Order: sequence, then structure tokens, then C-alpha cells
Amino acid sequence: MPAEPLVLGIETSCDETGLALVRGRELLADVTASSMDSHARFGGIVPEIASRAHLEAIEPTLDAALGQAGVGLSDVDAIAVTAGPGLVGSLTVGSAAAKALALGLGVPLYGVNHVVGHAAVDELVHGPFPERFLALVVSGGHSSLLMVRDIARDVVELGQTLDDAAGEAFDKVGRILGLPYPGGPHVDRLAREGDPDAIAFPRGLSRGKDLARHPYDFSFSGLKTAVARYVEAREDSGAGVPVADVAASFSEAVADVLVTKTIAACRAHEVDTLVIGGGFSANSRLRELAAERCAAAGVDVRIPPIRYCTDNGAMIAALGSAVVRSGVAPSPLDLATDSQMPLEQVVMGAVA
Repeated sequence: MPAEPLVLGIETSCDETGLALVRGRELLADVTASSMDSHARFGGIVPEIASRAHLEAIEPTLDAALGQAGVGLSDVDAIAVTAGPGLVGSLTVGSAAAKALALGLGVPLYGVNHVVGHAAVDELVHGPFPERFLALVVSGGHSSLLMVRDIARDVVELGQTLDDAAGEAFDKVGRILGLPYPGGPHVDRLAREGDPDAIAFPRGLSRGKDLARHPYDFSFSGLKTAVARYVEAREDSGAGVPVADVAASFSEAVADVLVTKTIAACRAHEVDTLVIGGGFSANSRLRELAAERCAAAGVDVRIPPIRYCTDNGAMIAALGSAVVRSGVAPSPLDLATDSQMPLEQVVMGAVA
């Protein structure tokens, strides 16, 4: 294996087909095909539609990535593919393609963790990670707080969402407010026009015994319900719904909880670097509040550009490159996917 191997990353955990090529910590190509428009009329991801879209997109997306990087398949030294978490059908399409390519090219295969990949991609932007750091990964399906001592070998989950993830809560509130799918970006846009202090929405697991039992866990289901009840009460009274204020107050509640608990974890574990990733890390208020409070707490916050926040091949290639450089044993060709892959498992091992 070369000192800086060329790693092909394949991401198919949900509705984006992402393929990328990374050499060392240098991104050579990153191409994504999305089936989001096909799901919009259903108000959410339809697994069967997503799987079929991956089947149609994976070959042309691979060709586009190779062309963008100016390399051929024979130049690839290793293949990394999302093994989980994610939708079973979507994961299966990606892993089948990765197995075929690994077998045909005679190169090692690495089934890697999608959530950890959301943190790993930051290395392509801001350079090598420090010896220890915390990663807050927030997306439509995940809100997880990770202690990372080695992105390839040593990741420990400190906290997670107990119900709705942050991005999921935003999409649901978007539906409550009658906004188009996906609701998250629309809620974020409206929030910038409203008053974040207009409505006192609850902060889940942030007080008393709840906080003591779940210092680093998140819960947004109660907040979502509070928004629904507020909107219903306003509509029933004929008073009208101040949509921008609802969006701003809701957004503030989510960002407040995420940032407060994360900085508390940084202090408790004496960590001075925080990496934020995942689709919801594109949220403007989360970025603003994290920058403001981390600066006050003496914590260096690293957030990749928005293009690397949503699901993409670069995150899987980046994690694959880190795993290969660390000398981690490859996955077997009978690699299994796991829709509930534990976040502390960076690489999928042999089938039991």
C-alpha cells in the first residue's frame, strides 16, 4: 500500500449517491447524485425509491468522479463504503458495488461508519485532527456527541438523541408550519426573520433529574409537540400564527441545547477542540451560537463548509483514508451492512 493511497469512497446510506476520491488528506473528486426530488411529494424518504435511484446513479456517478480526479479504476488502492447506519436497501446497493469493485480490482475493502464519516470529512478541510477532540454530529437521523481519540480506531459515544434527531425535528416543524419538504432549510430561513425570544419553548433534558441522568443526551420530541400545540392554539383562537417568530424561537431552543450540552462535555473531558458535522450543521443559528459560545469557553470549533455537511462520498473516502493510513485490517468481501451500526464501531469486521 502506498504511503498516501488513493481511496474511493462510496456513500449510499439514504437518498444521496456520493462517490469521491481521496489521496491522503487531499480530496481529488467528489460527485453526488440526489433523489430528493423523487421523495418530495411523499413528504419524506421512501426507501424503495431511494434504493432504485442508487442503482441507476452509482455507475454514472463513479464515472464522473474518476473523470473529475483524472484517474482510472486501476489507480485505486482501496475502497471504503458506508456499512451503516442507514436504510437497509440503500446500504445494500452501495456495499454490493463496493464488493464487486474490490474483487475485480484486487484491492482491500473497508465498510465504515456513516456517522463517524461526518466528523472525518473535516480533516480534508482543516487538516490533521488533534490528539483528542469532541465531535457533534447532527443530521436528519442522528444527534450524537462523540469523544474521538483516534478517528480510525477509538471513538466513544457520550450522548445521543433519545427520540427525534435535530434535523428530523426541523422537518416535522416545517410540516406543522405548512412549509415545503424538506422543511429544515425553510425553517432556518424563516428563523432569521423572527424573534428568537418571542416564545419560551422548552429545552429537553436540560434541568434537574433529567439533566443528571442524561447530561449529554438530546430530546426534541417534546419541543416539537410544544410547537404543534402553540400553533394549534393560535389557529383555534383565530389570532394567526407568527410563523417567523415560531421558527426563530424553535431554532433557538434546538441550537441552545446542542451547544450548551456540547460545551459542558468539552469542559468535563478537558477537550479544547470541537468538530461539528452532519446535515444539520448547515443550520445558520447552530453555527453562530457554536462560534460565539466556543470562543467564550476557549474551545476551537471546526465546521466544514456546507457542501460537506450533507451526505457525500468525500466523508466516506476521508474516513477510509484515515483507516487505511492507521493500518486497520480491511473488511471481508462478505461484508454485512448494519442499519443500526454502533457509533463506536468505525470499521465493519467479519460476519459472525
